[in-house]
Amino acid sequence: MKKIAILGSTGSIGTQTLDVVFEHKDIEVVGLACGGNIRLLEEQIRKFHPKKVAVWEEKDALSLKSNIRDLEVSVSYGMDGLLEIATMDEMEILVTAIVGMLGIRPTIAAIEKGKTIALANKETLVTAGHIIMPLAKEKNVPILPVDSEHSAIFQALNGERHNKIAKILLTASGGPFRGKKLEDLQYIQVEDALKHPNWSMGRKITIDSSTLVNKGLEVMEAKWLFGVELEQIQVVVHPQSVIHSAVEFEDGAVIAQLGTPDMRLPIQYALYYPNRRSLSGKRLNLFEIKNLTFEEPDLETFCGLALAYEAMKKGGNIPTAFNAANERAVALFLNKKINYLEITDIIAASMEHAAFISNPNVDEIISTEQEVYEFIDSRW
Repeated sequence: MKKIAILGSTGSIGTQTLDVVFEHKDIEVVGLACGGNIRLLEEQIRKFHPKKVAVWEEKDALSLKSNIRDLEVSVSYGMDGLLEIATMDEMEILVTAIVGMLGIRPTIAAIEKGKTIALANKETLVTAGHIIMPLAKEKNVPILPVDSEHSAIFQALNGERHNKIAKILLTASGGPFRGKKLEDLQYIQVEDALKHPNWSMGRKITIDSSTLVNKGLEVMEAKWLFGVELEQIQVVVHPQSVIHSAVEFEDGAVIAQLGTPDMRLPIQYALYYPNRRSLSGKRLNLFEIKNLTFEEPDLETFCGLALAYEAMKKGGNIPTAFNAANERAVALFLNKKINYLEITDIIAASMEHAAFISNPNVDEIISTEQEVYEFIDSRW
């Protein structure tokens, strides 16, 4: 029986990971960590019986301890708590579904302990790919992608690793505002941006999908995961979300992975790799779909994607500035403190303001994040 731990167990990926575990009942959950949703965490503890759990705030840890005093579960908090979960001796696979750069240190710690990483935390590779990937190679640790697009690429490469990649075709739904122009986006409200046409995701990633910033983050992640140049990654807008991504090889052959928009599939593929298991849910019916369409992304209207390419070309700590600025800008938008188009304005300004560091260590990555937050807070 495989033993796993989940960082971000109460979020969208975390809860769906537990859905997969519950369906098959042959994976043991030994550790769980979340931000502050201790009500849901308590439900998960009573259902899956982990040995250790962690939350971010000490007050939440104390409250949780009181709530589960009838159970033999160790409760910790803060970064020390995350690190404790990430390095549990009995754990084999760490699912990193925590949001933001909080995932960097626990991921590094888990790799150093030889744990397999099921990666659903984009920020880890966006900001620290130059640290994570060489370390994983040194420790012979598999990085198994959980994002649907990167899982699709990973699946397309299965059995093809010795062949040369010509191009990665990274698909995007286009989000709720596909086809609109800048003037159409002037008065977009939070409720509008949260209506994704295909996927059910958390609030932050849904906003990121609407701006195409999420696709920009995925471009950065793909570069590190699959060892390709930025110019080899082509974003293709595919509104039906049937082709989750594809790989073109040097002979011109293209291998794609198709499926319904169900995040449980890439999660399950990572948990059971290299084996496939049965999975409940709707199956793909091409006769119902009938048509698959493809478009080039509109980089003028959705400049978040263009800014992501720019950040990756500059390299160093600029992807960190891009990511941190987006995190803070999306939070401001969700709290109705800025308008929709200001999200990318803030990203561009933050990238321009950041002092360039060519090869940042973890402390410098975190410092860049904090400096970007302070810059934004001083102006917006």
